[in-house]
Amino acid sequence: MKLQQLRYIWEVSQNDLNVSATAQALFTSQPGISKQIRQLEDELGVEIFARSGKSLTHVTPAGEKILQLSHEILQKTVAIKRVAQEFQDQMKGELSIATTHTQARYALPKVIHAFTEQFPEVSLHMHQGTPMQISEMAANGAVDFAIATEALERFSSLVMLPCYRWNRTVVVPQDHPLAKVERLTIRDLAEYPIVTYNFGFTGRSKLDEAFHKEGLEPKVVFTAADADVIKTYVRLGMGVGIVARMAVDDTVDKGLVALDASHLFESSTTKIGIRKGTFLRGFMYEFIEGFAPHLTRERVDEAMLANSQERVDKIFADIELPVL
Repeated sequence: MKLQQLRYIWEVSQNDLNVSATAQALFTSQPGISKQIRQLEDELGVEIFARSGKSLTHVTPAGEKILQLSHEILQKTVAIKRVAQEFQDQMKGELSIATTHTQARYALPKVIHAFTEQFPEVSLHMHQGTPMQISEMAANGAVDFAIATEALERFSSLVMLPCYRWNRTVVVPQDHPLAKVERLTIRDLAEYPIVTYNFGFTGRSKLDEAFHKEGLEPKVVFTAADADVIKTYVRLGMGVGIVARMAVDDTVDKGLVALDASHLFESSTTKIGIRKGTFLRGFMYEFIEGFAPHLTRERVDEAMLANSQERVDKIFADIELPVL
C-alpha cells in the first residue's frame, strides 16, 4: 500500500469518480491512476469502486470505510509536513481561508493587511463561497479555516470558535417613507418588498425567524450573496434592503439612509471553523488572534482539545464578544 494510491482514490472520490478529471487535477495520466487503484484493490482483496465497463459508477461499502481512513491518513501527512515547516522556518508557509463575501469585503481587510505585513513570506489564499461550501472546504481539509455565520454547526468534524457578534441595518433611499420612521417595527418592514441575502447567507435565518415570530411573511423580491449588490438594487427602488451593519459605510453609501434594526432581530455570531486534529502553525495562531483578540493561543489550544462543541462553547461562555 502506497501513500500515492490513497491520494488517488481520495481525489477520484472528490471528482465525482471521474478518473480523467482527477488525472488533469493531479497532472498525471489517467491510465496511471487506474492502474494504481486496481493494484490497491488487488492488494486489499476488495473493490473500492464499482464499475460498469471502464467507468466507475459508485463507491462500494468497503470503499466508503477505506476512503474515510485514507483521508485521515492524508490529513496526518499534512500535519507532519507542517510540524517540520514550523521547526524549519516559523515565518514561512501557506494559509488558506474560506469565507463569504461579507467577511471578505468588510470584516477581514484590516486583519489580512496587518497579517501580511507581519508575515510577508506566508502565502495567503482566500476562497469565497456559500456558508455550506466553505464549511465543507474546512471539514474536508481543503482550507485551514472557514469564517462564516451559518452552516458551520452542520459539520461535527469542525471546532467552532466564536469571533464577534453583529446585527442588521435597514437601508432605504433618502425619499423612502421608512426614512422618517423613528423606531422600525417588523410590521413596518412587512409593508414593503425586501431585498436581502440569499437564504443560508450571513444570518439570513435570523431575519426569517423575526418575521415568523410576528406571524408575518417577508416579501422578499430579490436576494444576493453580496451586500454591495443588495444596496445597488435598493438604489434602483426595488425594495427595502436588509444587510449586515458592517456592510454600511456612511461615506460610501451616499444616497441611502441606514436605519437601526438591532432591536428587531436576534444578533448573529461569526465563527472560525477549524478541522479537528489540525496542526496549527505559529502564524495561524497569530491570524486567529488578530481577527478575534480573545482567541488567544491558550484558549484555542483548549478548544481544539475539547471532546465536544458543547465543551468549546463553555470555554467562551463568560467572554463578552465584540460587536461589529
